[in-house]
Amino acid sequence: MAAHYLDFERPIADLESKIEELSKLSETAGPGAFDGEIQALRDRAQQMRKEAYAGLDAWQKTMVARHPERPHLKDYIAGLIDQFVELRGDRKFADDQAIVGGLGRFRGIPVVVMGHEKGHDTTTRLKHNFGMARPEGYRKAVRLMDMAERFNLPVITFVDTAGAYPGLGAEERGQAEAIARSTERGLVLGTPMIATIVGEGGSGGAIALAGANKVLILEHSIYSVISPEGAASILWRDGARAKDAAANMKITAQDLIGLKIVDRIVEEPAGGAHSDPSAAIEAVGDAVEDELKALMKLSAAELKKQRAARFYAIGREGLQ
Repeated sequence: MAAHYLDFERPIADLESKIEELSKLSETAGPGAFDGEIQALRDRAQQMRKEAYAGLDAWQKTMVARHPERPHLKDYIAGLIDQFVELRGDRKFADDQAIVGGLGRFRGIPVVVMGHEKGHDTTTRLKHNFGMARPEGYRKAVRLMDMAERFNLPVITFVDTAGAYPGLGAEERGQAEAIARSTERGLVLGTPMIATIVGEGGSGGAIALAGANKVLILEHSIYSVISPEGAASILWRDGARAKDAAANMKITAQDLIGLKIVDRIVEEPAGGAHSDPSAAIEAVGDAVEDELKALMKLSAAELKKQRAARFYAIGREGLQ
């Protein structure tokens, strides 16, 4: 499958195209014919990638967060969770596959794990509704958190959604109420909960799985109350001004850590998580393990108190 390059990666794409051409010539010219030139070009491409990703603006980070080859929930489950058993359905209406969750072992620790799954191709994207959950998805999340508390299991979530599904049927079945209940359940959970924004964290659909003791975010992920396109449509009645909206919304990991909306930034490989998914998944696992070990020392009352203090503190800095 051909690599997917973003607009700002075009110079890198041109260079890697030259590398591919030289590699093909090397096959006909004999082993090692162009090894020196190929390695020099690879080193230059890597340096260009580092430089490009070191200076991304908010809109470029939005594009990276939405990159189709970025690791998704099922990749994190495959890489970090052993003996995963998926649990389906909300026991009220249906099973929503935009949110996938179940039981497993995270580095030897029994956990409940869940998150948004966007899918990797047309078939899976339709199956998972592009990661946009209906009410059944959030009610399934509540059911899983209830189970976690009943059996004293930590909860690990992976957030990656443009937002909750805004369709008529979802609204008729109580979308706002379902999101509110899921958010509430996380906030009062008596076991450790860690959420990681691994791609796009959009609106209430994201916070419904992020009412956690610790909220982590990948270096080039975004987390916002509305998409840049949606904000531009409301503010200027022009969705094409999404870049302007992104620049003013403070949606990047670096903005959010300063506002204390997130607790920790997880560094991505040079070129973004999609350039080396295994390394990105491992880095997330290390960060989650570090935070989880500290939280598991706290009692249920202490976990609730810490979580409440964390969320009450957002936006209060500088206020009397």
